[in-house]
Amino acid sequence: MFASIRRYKTSPGKATELAQRVKQGFVPLVSRAPGFVAYYVVDAGNDVVASVSVFQDQAGAEESNRMAADWVKENIASFFDGLPEITAGEVTVHQTS
Repeated sequence: MFASIRRYKTSPGKATELAQRVKQGFVPLVSRAPGFVAYYVVDAGNDVVASVSVFQDQAGAEESNRMAADWVKENIASFFDGLPEITAGEVTVHQTS
């Protein structure tokens, strides 16, 4: 399993609206990508939002980064102050209930 974590600094007060737009627009796209396992958005406070994409393989995680970059550019670029920090790699420990 592979994951990609993208951390964004949003414009002040935009985190809630951003999450709603992502839920309506990006989640349906990324969830159809090959190898999709899960997608999460985390409101970290202080106008910071992180997303976590989990895929069965590295190719899927990398594709999710390309998809996110394209979708953000086309739909919500004005919500962000700068580029996201991206961390991606193999999931080495996980537990589900």
